[in-house]
Amino acid sequence: MEHTDSLKALGLFDARVPRYTSYPTAAVFSPNVGSAFQKRALETLDPDVPVSVYIHIPFCERLCWFCACHTQGTQTLGPVESYVETLEAELDMLRGTLPDGSRMGRLHWGGGTPTILPPPLIHRLSKAIRSVFPTADDFEFSVEIDPTMVNRSKIVALAAEGMTRASIGIQDFDPEVQQAIGRLQPFDITRACVEDLRAADITSLNTDLVYGLPHQTLARLEDTIDKVLTFAPDRIALFGYAHVPWVSKRQKLIDESALPGDLARYTLATRAAERFVQAGLAPIGIDHFAAPGDDLAVAHDAGRLRRNFQGYTADSCQTLIGLGASSISRFPGGYVQNAPATAAYKQRIAQAIFPGSRGYEMTADDHLHARAIETLMCYFTLDLEDLSRDYGPRAYTLRPCLEAIETRFKPFAKLVGQRISILPEGRSLTRIIASMLDQHVPEGVRYSQAS
Repeated sequence: MEHTDSLKALGLFDARVPRYTSYPTAAVFSPNVGSAFQKRALETLDPDVPVSVYIHIPFCERLCWFCACHTQGTQTLGPVESYVETLEAELDMLRGTLPDGSRMGRLHWGGGTPTILPPPLIHRLSKAIRSVFPTADDFEFSVEIDPTMVNRSKIVALAAEGMTRASIGIQDFDPEVQQAIGRLQPFDITRACVEDLRAADITSLNTDLVYGLPHQTLARLEDTIDKVLTFAPDRIALFGYAHVPWVSKRQKLIDESALPGDLARYTLATRAAERFVQAGLAPIGIDHFAAPGDDLAVAHDAGRLRRNFQGYTADSCQTLIGLGASSISRFPGGYVQNAPATAAYKQRIAQAIFPGSRGYEMTADDHLHARAIETLMCYFTLDLEDLSRDYGPRAYTLRPCLEAIETRFKPFAKLVGQRISILPEGRSLTRIIASMLDQHVPEGVRYSQAS
């Protein structure tokens, strides 16, 4: 905590910058890049290189107030069943477009609440996906799970379809904090979910926690951490709450006066990280922790760590195909996002039009800056000589950026030769430092705070 004054002076508590789960960020996407680009990118994929597939299920029985994802509430299964039919139609469009022999290396179901699907719909959707994407060797299948919206039969169905990793949303176990964010989730229900997952031989368990929530104190977060560690999670993601009510209207239900102040928020993050390391988990990037032997830790140690829309990942697939409303696909040539509104997405599919509504086509410089930012976010260091092996002399055009970073962020960043490093006590500044490599900063866009 001795460096907080210096970190504050460098903008840690004031700066609002992207999380850099992609580069360029989605704020730069344009409607000029959409359906036509999406179709062309799919047609020209190399069938010998496996792809990742992301399925977005936007439905929730309850809408948590802290969430800024594209979701919608439903109390019946009718809209969910109709949506699955649309996903099947989108998959049929892919079947007729992808090169023969395309395979799937990774599959992730996110939301929303994927576990809103009952077992028959789980099996039906999985069958439709596999009919288009046969699995590659070392296939992995992960699912985001809401313990209050899952039971043993759903877990058994997901395991039967090959789920290898479960990602459990927890945020905080304190009842007052849960009440303040509209997400009641008792510890006993979560523990029963974990027990059912382990009984189903799910080999990897990820838990998501959030700091900076209303009424959250150090004692309350410590109690949550104590409870989470009893699950022996293989991974923990520790996210800072992004209060962006101008993006997510439901966040207006949160009492801003109950949010921790800047220093308290920083203390929460710092102490939680200390606890996870003390428990034997390795720190991964700015906000993940992994048990020894977990493939995230293995990828980190081998220099293969990546960053995508789900955060840090060991996924080596260069292409991510997103299906469903608001899903974003990442292709070698750029990004494209499906129509965010479910109704607009369904209308496009009904008209047999690829649902991409906006995106970005990358240049050679974009690829260079994307790799530089990802490397910095993953390893807190960037070596232009290493970068030049893939990008040639163009890599050295980043030298002025490195010099500017060292000048602005002394003593937390150090430049030696062609290599910039963020020192451990300055790693909370990483998103701000990465933004100095960002060539696309649109006017009028408000991001979440950096701390």
